[in-house]
Amino acid sequence: MTNFSPIQTNANQSSDSNHTDPAEDFRLGTPQSRSDNESRQLAMTIAEAMDDRKGGDITVLQVSDVSYVADYFVIATGFSNVQVRAIARAIEDKVETQWQQLPLRVEGFGEGSWVLMDYGDVIAHIFLPKEREFYSLEAFWGHADRVSLST
Repeated sequence: MTNFSPIQTNANQSSDSNHTDPAEDFRLGTPQSRSDNESRQLAMTIAEAMDDRKGGDITVLQVSDVSYVADYFVIATGFSNVQVRAIARAIEDKVETQWQQLPLRVEGFGEGSWVLMDYGDVIAHIFLPKEREFYSLEAFWGHADRVSLST
């Protein structure tokens, strides 16, 4: 009879070891503190990934002064469910490659009308046009600072 454990252990790590690799924890989505500059850079990486997949009306909001939820929201429009999912995949690939981090959670990928990707300090929102207009995050967070995307 095999004992079931809900905790997955790394095959290269003995089960009685208390050592954890912080880089591995970060990659697996364990939240880590970042400086505001690093959070801004991550938000810009996400905005670039959105642009790479032709996301529309990309907006970066610095919400750190008005919310405890995150430091930045990055918002874009996809014009089909397929494009919304493609933008989400591009974000995940680019952030994993450049930052060695996976999202803490992803919501809405299956439906593809609004995908939320939570990176802790930065949250990406990809909407279909109708959903973006309905939820109107930019209006709701209108008192947040908009970050310029120009280089």
